[in-house]
Amino acid sequence: MSLAYLFLAEGFEEIEALTPVDVLRRAGIDVRTVSVGQDLLVTGRSGICVRADLLFEECDADSADLLILPGGMPGTRNLAEHKGLTEVLLKADREKKLIAAICAAPTVLGGLHITDGRRATSYPGTKGGMKGCIYVEDEAVVTDGHIVTSRGAGTAMEFSLKLAELLAGPDKSAEVARGIVWMAGRA
Repeated sequence: MSLAYLFLAEGFEEIEALTPVDVLRRAGIDVRTVSVGQDLLVTGRSGICVRADLLFEECDADSADLLILPGGMPGTRNLAEHKGLTEVLLKADREKKLIAAICAAPTVLGGLHITDGRRATSYPGTKGGMKGCIYVEDEAVVTDGHIVTSRGAGTAMEFSLKLAELLAGPDKSAEVARGIVWMAGRA
């Protein structure tokens, strides 16, 4: 079974964090939420408090197949300032481990030069933090090698289904999409 870690920092965007957790678990992937703070309880940007599965110090990022960064403010800033997490991300990039970020969180990868020379996207208002990448404005989810980026809360389902596809295969991702009655592109 594949293992994914999703990192939570105070001020995270709830939709962008919980949608991947739910979708990936439906696809049979072991997803663990990790608090980068001092407490398992982490409050999102809309005031929703989530109890993380682990503290950062308890996670074994080397064993993960996927690392996920949700956006939101000040959550993204808090992720970027966490030295341990930035070291984990740089190591994962060197090892070509799957890394995914949505909304403002791709700027964490941009700040570490992980997206340099790669196709990537982010929340439109954070485009300036994506220097060095080949910025894509007209795709909801962009995959370039082992890096997956997405635009925002409105693209969280497409982002999550893409991650399920990458870890569990296209058939399982399609099965999850059917099971939740995902109707992309339909009015």
